[in-house]
Amino acid sequence: MLSDQPADKLHSQLDHGPHSRATKVKGRQPITLHPEDAAARGVTEGDLVRVFNDRGACLAAARLSDRIRRGVVRLSTGAWFDPADSGANRPLEKHGNPNALTLDIGASKLSQGCIAQTCLVEIERLEGPAPAVTAHDLPRFVKRGA
Repeated sequence: MLSDQPADKLHSQLDHGPHSRATKVKGRQPITLHPEDAAARGVTEGDLVRVFNDRGACLAAARLSDRIRRGVVRLSTGAWFDPADSGANRPLEKHGNPNALTLDIGASKLSQGCIAQTCLVEIERLEGPAPAVTAHDLPRFVKRGA
């Protein structure tokens, strides 16, 4: 998986904005994969897919293109983190955030820069209903003493 910088926002800034939301598919970050790789997994354009490895899993929406090499997928960074179960050790991330799949360590002791540009993943078509994306929902306020 290549996790490049998104064209529709600056990192995750303005992910909630109309321009960024217009590029989502079924409310999720699109993942680009080769049509032959998709066919081998029973995935068609617009299907929701589970992208996973030993570190975690996220949901994304399939976008097919013969302009990407077979065996490679592209999931841009910037979708706001939206875990299905925030108390779980490795929750399913519902919005398409590649950080759920990449190493969470700095590039070096000096820079501590992000090293999350590539990793190995597998993809499968999501069967059944998908959990709602709640990343942009406003927080609920609770009265004091309640």
